[in-house]
Amino acid sequence: MPAKGKHRRPKHHPITRKLALAGTGGAALTLPLISATTAGAVPTTATTTTTAATAATATTAANVVTAAAKTYSVVAGDTLSEIAADHSVSGGWQQLYAANRSVIGDNPSIIRPGIKLQLGTEAETARASRSTARTALAAAAKPAAKPAAKPATAYPNNLDGWIRESLDVMAKHGIPGSYNGIHRNVMRESSGNPMAINNWDINAQNGIPSKGLLQVIDPTFRAYHVPGTSQNSYDPVANITAACNYAAARYGSIDNVNGPY
Repeated sequence: MPAKGKHRRPKHHPITRKLALAGTGGAALTLPLISATTAGAVPTTATTTTTAATAATATTAANVVTAAAKTYSVVAGDTLSEIAADHSVSGGWQQLYAANRSVIGDNPSIIRPGIKLQLGTEAETARASRSTARTALAAAAKPAAKPAAKPATAYPNNLDGWIRESLDVMAKHGIPGSYNGIHRNVMRESSGNPMAINNWDINAQNGIPSKGLLQVIDPTFRAYHVPGTSQNSYDPVANITAACNYAAARYGSIDNVNGPY
């Protein structure tokens, strides 16, 4: 940054730029015409002749090229990227710097307050605005992204997890029952052993022993099996859910069962 102190104000020579459109038929060439006025300038016949000769062409160009150049006066704190974004400069700050390097200098990070930057033409700005609008419309037209699927609940592989998973399945199928009601009956029937089997009672004598956490015989398991659970009667979740479905049909709920059922 410049040190504090007095600075000499740089002299600026007023420069007027005009665009002349010259050409024949369908081909045209845009020619920059620069007219400078200084304290030591001496008008010449050649200059006067050139100005008169191009007056008609300049008038025609004014009718054809209607997009006027737009400028911006830099203020303290400005950056090229902010200016380019605020004014929708096509090509961003790089294009803005390239078009104004002669007044900015070799370092695009340093721009002096007070300098005038060429932002492009009104036509270019309009095109940039239309492009931005089209992008916004295209984004609005896209269907909203679907919400991510809810991750599946992870249940621990123990009695607590088996009961909780069974309760979730039962809730989906409208089967009544509570955690405490299931837990109480499981502890009485199998002590929480999913592989428990009764090989001595009347069911065992008839060849259909009671199995699993809630000691369900195979015919009852098949009759009250709940879709979405395993077909294996030893499976903890399938066994609990089928038993609760049976208890709901016969006793109203597994909560109402307090002994052999």
